Amino acid sequence: MLTKYIQAAMHQAKYKILLDDDTFYGEIPGFQGVWANAGTLEVCREELAEVLEEWILLRLSWNLPLPVVDGIELSIKEVA
Repeated sequence: MLTKYIQAAMHQAKYKILLDDDTFYGEIPGFQGVWANAGTLEVCREELAEVLEEWILLRLSWNLPLPVVDGIELSIKEVA
């Protein structure tokens, strides 16, 4: 479930080349604070995925909601 969520979120990522230093910038709309900047697109994607994973774990540990992505909803549910 987590892998599918991350893959779905990464498919929504937007990338651009920053003209001032020719690096790649990537972010995922709807995921505030999840962004990366690197010298190549490949490294930017890798860093963005890593930041996304950390962001998800942090929000889950603080019991904060996560955006629903392609119908996938991640949440912690109480088990009796």
